[in-house]
Amino acid sequence: MSAIDDAQQFTWMLNNFVRKTFGVTDAVAVSSDGLLMASSDTLDISGADQVAAIISGLVSLGDGAARCLDFEALDQIIVAMEAGYLFVTAMGTAGCVGVVADPDSELGTIGYQMSLLVERAGQILTPSVVTELTGSMPVGR
Repeated sequence: MSAIDDAQQFTWMLNNFVRKTFGVTDAVAVSSDGLLMASSDTLDISGADQVAAIISGLVSLGDGAARCLDFEALDQIIVAMEAGYLFVTAMGTAGCVGVVADPDSELGTIGYQMSLLVERAGQILTPSVVTELTGSMPVGR
């Protein structure tokens, strides 16, 4: 498969995750350097950029906390709010995936499904695929 095919498969995986995971409304992938790689088709580019910026900031804080507390690498962040959740799961050196979920969501199920998504994504997110994904996002976000 080419990097373009793998990038399309990854975007399909994000959309499929949103469609098939109860309570999940949106998904965004952010590269390790904080760039929007992909988003579910439930978000327009402006919304995807906003969620990606939030995720990037949270990951930066989480990485800083892990270093300060002498913990291992960041694994997952969950932000619980009155009207929903934001889950962020690390994808190793490729970046992270963040999902927005309804307040009625099953936290354990979403966490488990995200770990499966990240495991599958890790098999296709080579540096060339990450470059393809970040390069294919619309200019002027």
